[in-house]
Amino acid sequence: MSTTVIVIIVIVALLVLAALLLGARRRQAQQLEEKRVEAQSTREEAQSSARRAEQARLASEEQAAVARREREKADELERRAAEVDPDVDDPVDDDRDVADTDAERARRDPDSTV
Repeated sequence: MSTTVIVIIVIVALLVLAALLLGARRRQAQQLEEKRVEAQSTREEAQSSARRAEQARLASEEQAAVARREREKADELERRAAEVDPDVDDPVDDDRDVADTDAERARRDPDSTV
């Protein structure tokens, strides 16, 4: 083999090697970009989920506040009823341990007959 053929083979081999390296770098850059897109999508999904969780938390706090107000209203009505009822010896105190209404018993034990 002549020197010219050997030089041509080496140059072609270097060109093939350079093309392979260039292709590998492009493939790596493309994979990095795909991962960036996936990460951004995941971040957006996480933010959306966090917003939904916050809305649910606020709604549950509001519902708890409504329930507290209703319970206070019911307690006040129960106290008023106990004050007016001639069959109740002592008025109901704030601890709710004196008066045990039929509705409260039914709520605690739905299988009982009131």
